[in-house]
Amino acid sequence: MKLLDVVATLEDVPAAHLAKGQVGTIVDELSDEVVLVEFADLNGVAYAVEPISVGKLMELRHAPAMAA
Repeated sequence: MKLLDVVATLEDVPAAHLAKGQVGTIVDELSDEVVLVEFADLNGVAYAVEPISVGKLMELRHAPAMAA
């Protein structure tokens, strides 16, 4: 995962009031294993910015995947 990828949480993050499936954008790479994700509403207003392990995120794609 890299900067500006759109991701979704794979599990709840209770400390940040985020539920499984919340969609956010990676805004910083803190280490090889942790990224800073901004969660915003439909008006673009951020409601959470959280460091999250990449293992707890799924990258979302908006184009067809290539066939394997």
